[in-house]
Amino acid sequence: MAERGGVPAARAVLQQCLQATLQVKPPEELSEAQYVQIHRGMVIYICFFKGASEDMLPKMVSALLNLRLCESDSGKMVSVSELPGSLLIVPQATLGGKAKGRAVQYHDNIGKEAGQRLYGTFVSLCEEQLALAVAAAATGQVTVKHGTYGNRQVLKLNTNGPYTHLMDF
Repeated sequence: MAERGGVPAARAVLQQCLQATLQVKPPEELSEAQYVQIHRGMVIYICFFKGASEDMLPKMVSALLNLRLCESDSGKMVSVSELPGSLLIVPQATLGGKAKGRAVQYHDNIGKEAGQRLYGTFVSLCEEQLALAVAAAATGQVTVKHGTYGNRQVLKLNTNGPYTHLMDF
């Protein structure tokens, strides 16, 4: 898709889930932690590399949301937009790590500001595409929740697999 000389511009890991909870803001002295939660659906972990651009995002979102990776009540494999189900998007810069000796380096990852911009656009495109799919198919409500780019987050996941796929773009 948007690979440059065999090196991906983005990487996604998809995992179907029965329920997922993501801490998006840690507890502070005067406030409790904040969480987002989805029920049956899919979690997308996303990482952008140097060379990623907004031009690649519509095709990438379409590919990810239309893959038949979720199991319906009947056992048939369907896309998250066909379930009905929910989507949790988690920024995951560690997907860009490469081992060097006993350490991990992230030299191929995109810069923080550019990554944050791409992540925001990616989330918006997912929300738009799932809203259109639900309206067209009348499959019921699909919710989209997402993590906070650049923050450390805590994830709790119940999966009916694990059923995990790695995708490079």
